[in-house]
Amino acid sequence: MNWIHHQIHGSSHTGNTAVVLTEGSIVTGIVSFAIPVFLGQLLQQLYNMADAWVIGNFASTEAFAAVSSGGSLTFLIIGFFNGIAVGGGVIISRYYGAKEEENVQKAVHNNVLFGILSSILATVIGLTLVPHILVLMNTPENVLPYSITYFRIYCAGVSTVIMYNIFMSVMRALGDSVHPLYYLIFSSLVNVVLDLVLVAGFGFGVAGAAAATVTAQGLSVILCLIRMCRLTDYTRLDIHKLRFDKRILSQIITQGLPTGVQNSVISLGNLVVQTNINSFGAYAMSGQGAYAKIEGFVFLPIMSMSMSLPTFVSQNLGAKQYDRAKKGAIIGIIFGMTLAELLGVLFYWGCPYALHFFVDSAEAVSYGTIHTRVVAPFFMLLAFSHCSAGVMRGCGRSFVPMLTMLTFWCGVRILYVTIALQYFPVYQTIAWAYPLTWSLSSIVFLVYLLKSDWLHAYEKKV
Repeated sequence: MNWIHHQIHGSSHTGNTAVVLTEGSIVTGIVSFAIPVFLGQLLQQLYNMADAWVIGNFASTEAFAAVSSGGSLTFLIIGFFNGIAVGGGVIISRYYGAKEEENVQKAVHNNVLFGILSSILATVIGLTLVPHILVLMNTPENVLPYSITYFRIYCAGVSTVIMYNIFMSVMRALGDSVHPLYYLIFSSLVNVVLDLVLVAGFGFGVAGAAAATVTAQGLSVILCLIRMCRLTDYTRLDIHKLRFDKRILSQIITQGLPTGVQNSVISLGNLVVQTNINSFGAYAMSGQGAYAKIEGFVFLPIMSMSMSLPTFVSQNLGAKQYDRAKKGAIIGIIFGMTLAELLGVLFYWGCPYALHFFVDSAEAVSYGTIHTRVVAPFFMLLAFSHCSAGVMRGCGRSFVPMLTMLTFWCGVRILYVTIALQYFPVYQTIAWAYPLTWSLSSIVFLVYLLKSDWLHAYEKKV
C-alpha cells in the first residue's frame, strides 16, 4: 500500500493520514480519496463472493437462497442508522474544512455515541421483528428455517456492523480513506478464513456464515477504536468525552435523518420486490442472489464516487471553495457514470458465465441472466442518481434525494410491480422496475442540479 501513501499528505506529529481535498488538483484529490474507497469496496465484494461461493458449494441450495436473498432485509435493519452516520460525516467534513477544531471534536464524539445507542436499538428490533418479516416476505417454506437461523445470529451481532460503518464514516469525513481500507482487508481475510472453517470445515451452514460476518466486523471495530483513540490531534476519540451536545446532535440528525429514512423506506420497497421474486421459487431467489453478488462489482465505481463526493463537497463548502466544489461534483458524477456503464456492458455479455460461479442450476442461471440483460444497459442512470445524491448530501440538501428516491425507488417501484405483474406475470416484469425508477430519479436530479443554487444551500439554511 506504499503507493497509496504517496498520494496522501500526512502529518507525522499528529498520526493523522488524510487527503487534502480543499487545495491542489481536483482530479488528484478526488482520485486519491476515492481509490482507497474503491479498493475497500472491491475487497468487500471479493469476500462477499467468497462467502457466497463457500455457501453455494458446501451448503444446500436453500441455504444459499436464504443468505443471498437477504440483502434488502439486512439493509432494512442497518440502513436507517447508517444514514444517520452519513449525516454525521457531512457535519464533521464541513467543520473540518472550516478548521473549527472544537466543533470537529464534538461532532466526532456525538457520532460515535449515537452509534452505540443505535446498535442497542437495532439489536432489539432485529431479534424481535425479523422472523415475522421473513414470513411476510413469502419466504418459501423450505428456505424459511435457514433464513431465520441466519438473521437471528446476524441481528445478535448487528452492533458490530453498525459501529464499523460509524467509524468508517468518521475517518472518511476527516479525509482518511486509507485506514478504513486496511481494516477492511483485515476483516475480509478473517471472514473468508472463518467461512472456510465454519461452513466448509464444520458444516455449520448459514449459522457459520452469519457468525463469520459478525466476528470479522467486530474485530475491525476494535482496530478502528484503537486507531481513533491513538490520534494525537483534535480529531482524537476520548472515551471520557462521549457525551451528547444538543446543537451538534441536532445538526447530525437533521442532516442524517432524511438519508436514514430514505434507506429504510427504500429497503421496504425492495422487500416488496423481493417478495414477488420469492413467489417464483428458490431458483429465482438463487438466480437473483447470484446476480446481486456480481452487480456489487459493477456498483463499485458508483459507491466509491457517491461515498467520496459528500466529503469533497462538504469540506470545500466549509472552506468556501464554491467553484472547486462544483467542478469536483461534475468530475465525480461523470467518472462514476462512465465506469458503471462500461462494466454494465461487460456484465450484459458475460453474465451467463459469471452466474455459474455461484450457482450450478441452469434454472437459477436463467433467472439471473434475464434480470441482468434488462437492467445492465441502464447502469449509468443508477450511477447518476447515486452520485447526484452524494453531492446534495454534501451541500446539506439530503431532503432532496430522500424525497426523490422515496417517491420513485419505493412508491413507484412498488406500484409498478404490484400492477404490472397482474397483466404480465413473468419474471422480466420485476426486473424492469429498476431501470424505470432509475430513469425517473435521474430526471429529477438533473433538473435540480441545473436549476437550483445548491452550492449555497447550507448557508441559506443557517
